[in-house]
Amino acid sequence: MTIDYGPPRVVHALRGLLLATAAATAGVELLNYWYAPEHGFGLAVRTGWALLRTVGWLILIWHVRRGRAAARPLGLILAVTTVFAVGRLVVPRTGTPPTAGVIGFAVLTALCLVVVVLLYRHPAVQGHLVRHPKKIVFTREGIEVREAVPKRPPLAAWAITARVAAFTYSPLMLVPALISVAELDTRPEWILAVGFWFVAGFAASYAVLLSTFFLLRGKPWAPKLLLTVTLGVLVVDLPLCYLLLGTDGLIRDGAPLVAAAVLVSYSLWRVARLPAPAAAPA
Repeated sequence: MTIDYGPPRVVHALRGLLLATAAATAGVELLNYWYAPEHGFGLAVRTGWALLRTVGWLILIWHVRRGRAAARPLGLILAVTTVFAVGRLVVPRTGTPPTAGVIGFAVLTALCLVVVVLLYRHPAVQGHLVRHPKKIVFTREGIEVREAVPKRPPLAAWAITARVAAFTYSPLMLVPALISVAELDTRPEWILAVGFWFVAGFAASYAVLLSTFFLLRGKPWAPKLLLTVTLGVLVVDLPLCYLLLGTDGLIRDGAPLVAAAVLVSYSLWRVARLPAPAAAPA
């Protein structure tokens, strides 16, 4: 008889750490909003988008509890984008950032760093995050819900990381596009550009969905397609950030997108260096 002692203690500690990170994310963002010298439409949108990351941390806790392999790339992109999202709220347009905001940002950055280290470096956590999602399968006994182990070779962790990071392109484009709507009161000639920005943001999600679909199936041309999508996203978003939101908008809203693009590019580079998977036995 095999006794199941449950997940290791470090996994329980990781879940508590993720809960603390979610709370710290919301707390620091609200603190920055409170100390901000002006509460304009742009700050409200950026704060609201940053607060949505709290939901992302709660989803990550669920994945860790279930032992899902997707928890690692999700945790990595959440940590990276959270640091950028909160960092752009700490620094005001003018003057120096408040001391409380700087301290909160430092604590949040440390929490995110520890989360990434545990997800990617701790052997007990890596051994726990190996499960696959459950699916409905048809058997001789009827319909069952069981863990569906994929028939194709296991996906490289960096391929999953590239997929998760690329899916942030669309929201990272739509947030500054929404902020730029407030600029149309004084600059109505840019209405077509703003409309194009929204269309490009939604189109990016479908382009990423298509390219990552083939990427996870090992198509040799899929990384080039995803890199092309990445380049197109940067070419569209960064100039519009500068033209409509200025240098401040380029730093606050363009930097997180650049960080996601760098993570996607690095992940694809790591995937290209992996040896070709052995053919599955007949």
